[in-house]
Amino acid sequence: MPPPPTPALTADTVIELTDRPGRPIVLIERLHPPPGWALPGGFVDIGETVEDAARREAREETGLEVRLTRLLGVYSDPARDPRGHTVSVVFVAEASGEPQAGDDAGVVRAVDPACPPPLAFDHARIIADYLRSRRAGPATIG
Repeated sequence: MPPPPTPALTADTVIELTDRPGRPIVLIERLHPPPGWALPGGFVDIGETVEDAARREAREETGLEVRLTRLLGVYSDPARDPRGHTVSVVFVAEASGEPQAGDDAGVVRAVDPACPPPLAFDHARIIADYLRSRRAGPATIG
């Protein structure tokens, strides 16, 4: 019996730049549809953990080596991605240095998370959740 069809799995990362005042976050301007600014992230490869996928996508799209600090949440609204049903595991991470656009990123920019540009997918909701968790000071992961 074939496996049932399931949503695609992605990993996204809210990257805080710890070497800058106010800890801005890193966004990429997407090269491919859907257009807009987005958190660094992408599809999890077969045989890869979501944590490794988050680190790999961050490195590919921003050139930054990140340290995952906590799980922000899992986002599974079937309408979150116009290309089809995806489920994203979203992490918060720390990095320092100058981000460089790569892979699927046309441009990369550090922004105040309270004032992001127009965002793709459900990333406005994710950043709003991130801001709430940042104020609350959640526990960290290993």
